[in-house]
Amino acid sequence: MKEEICHHNRCIGLSSLDWFCDHFNASVNRLLILENSDIPPGVLQWWLMLQKSKDGSQFQMIVKNLFDLLQPLPARVQDVVHCGTCAVVGNSGRLRGSKYGEKIDSHKFVMRMNTAQVTGFEEDVGTRTTHHFMYPESAVNLHSNVHLVLVPFKPLDLKWLASALSTGDIQQTYKRVKRFIKADKSKILIIHPVFLKYIQDKWTRHHGKYPSTGLVTLIFAIHTCTQVSVFGFGADSNGNWHHYWEDNRYAGAFRKSGVHDGPFELQLIERLAIEGKLAFYK
Repeated sequence: MKEEICHHNRCIGLSSLDWFCDHFNASVNRLLILENSDIPPGVLQWWLMLQKSKDGSQFQMIVKNLFDLLQPLPARVQDVVHCGTCAVVGNSGRLRGSKYGEKIDSHKFVMRMNTAQVTGFEEDVGTRTTHHFMYPESAVNLHSNVHLVLVPFKPLDLKWLASALSTGDIQQTYKRVKRFIKADKSKILIIHPVFLKYIQDKWTRHHGKYPSTGLVTLIFAIHTCTQVSVFGFGADSNGNWHHYWEDNRYAGAFRKSGVHDGPFELQLIERLAIEGKLAFYK
């Protein structure tokens, strides 16, 4: 992936009274690397409480062990905003029958998440993936040209990644997880817990227990891409919340789970579209 220097602060010259600039912080750490792994105590405490983790005292050792295993990434991959257009492809049932596949594939970067399926749905969701955001419980195998972007909701997620790329010792978190994962170690990126807390504080404003993987991906894209297009978020035309590849008997479960506030996140995306910060394809 060719890297180009195009880092920019979208709020230079704008007032903090601007709605977008009241939320946006260009300086927040998006990706976890060994050099920025010191987490403020308040952020660490919040992060550990998300899934009631007790590994806080071991965090630095967990991070060191993981980065000892991963191939070191060039600094430009870690620190430089990628130029170009990004498609953030959610998993909503509203994608079914949309025929957005060609439009999605026309973007320079295509970001998908969790257990997103492409085979059999190419006309609606496209064929390309450059970045796949996941956590252990939603992990899938990836082609060698795809970046695995780990969204860690607990220290065990970092331990799982190291295990899944080596020994396969971890088979269980709060549910059974993949022992091994196919992914290019040189293309792995890890979302910083500070970035998750930033989204919770500045974007969702504490609606829901913590932001969904989809929203994390979208806010990452806003910090990473010159233009963002969003597909596959929100309920389908019948008002059901489900994945495009399945018919969920309990199609309102995500909206009512209490973990993520689906309607609020959707309103946030719509507001970003109104502000001209992204294109939202419904």
